[in-house]
Amino acid sequence: MSTTFFLPPVNIIGKNALQDAISHIKGHGLKHGLIVTDAFLSKNGVVSDIADLLSQKGIKTSIYDGTHPNPTVTNVNNGLKILKENHCDFVISLGGGSPHDCAKGIALLATNGGEIKDYEGIDKSKKPQLPLIAINTTAGTASEITRFCIITDEVRHIKMAIITPHVTPVLSVNDPALMAGMPPGLTAATGMDALTHAVEAYVSTAATPITDTCALKAVTLIEENLRNAVKNGKDMKARENMAYAELLAGMAFNNASLGYVHAMAHQLGGFYGLPHGVCNAVLLPHVQEYNLPKCAGRLKDIAKAMNINVDHMNDEEGAKACIAAICRLSKDINIPANLTELKVHEKDIPTLTANALKDACALTNPRQGSAAEVEKIFKSAM
Repeated sequence: MSTTFFLPPVNIIGKNALQDAISHIKGHGLKHGLIVTDAFLSKNGVVSDIADLLSQKGIKTSIYDGTHPNPTVTNVNNGLKILKENHCDFVISLGGGSPHDCAKGIALLATNGGEIKDYEGIDKSKKPQLPLIAINTTAGTASEITRFCIITDEVRHIKMAIITPHVTPVLSVNDPALMAGMPPGLTAATGMDALTHAVEAYVSTAATPITDTCALKAVTLIEENLRNAVKNGKDMKARENMAYAELLAGMAFNNASLGYVHAMAHQLGGFYGLPHGVCNAVLLPHVQEYNLPKCAGRLKDIAKAMNINVDHMNDEEGAKACIAAICRLSKDINIPANLTELKVHEKDIPTLTANALKDACALTNPRQGSAAEVEKIFKSAM
């Protein structure tokens, strides 16, 4: 059986990556870019700095800075309007997963037409999006390299998963200098998002030797660097290692897909507007406890990657050590302990469950469950 591996054609990472990327953009012959970002990055001067760098290369820019933390259908439509009014021929996403996903939605509609909900699911679009340059400022979502686009439908109160190679950026940029200003809470949440990507990709039914290698290295880098990055945001060694970790985890899940953690977290984000990385972190140990009977050996491998000595353990013991290590890491970086702290209501669990089981990410979870079983996982996380 053949394997397909998806990744942007060019990925620039490390110190001075931004400067190198600007020269690369000029080489593409692009003329006028729409910068898709959020209000925070717009106010702190990062957006104007990028626009100035591009202007020096003769590239015009327009700006859409209205992206919400969980980007919405309205965000996509508003950004598309600005793109069309200014006749932009490419899109630049600047920020974390939210601007990247919003930009993907805008760029996809610019070439395919229709509404963004038309492309919910797997491989629903016919044409590649406008060229998208993804400049990353967080170390977690890996949306800057993936074929995943997550948009909140405000009417249905759900997050739509749009999965197609047509939303893959043509260039990703991970410069740790752009990540130094992330506050501790965001660093923690995005870091746990990256860990969830790696764990879910490793236990996925679509895992391959390539994705396994990426996932396990990402786990080790996160275990060894996330605490330091949260404690001291100016620790550039920790920032750079987390940039590599999130990229590797993204390479893993972009090709092996995910599982119930993301399928469930998407619903919490869509229903309550909760931070995606925090939802993942809270759910991760509970879903892996559920998965344990199907993938104990794989969870033991993850424990080893987290620098736990598992030589004397059987698979079940190693799996439990993995889950305990995940919980320790979450506690050390002040992730909320449960869904109750996030003000999730038990009465909503049946609705959350029904939508989670429709999410494309659920398809590759190693243990497929009934609605009653998924409800039980939600309740265990309360």
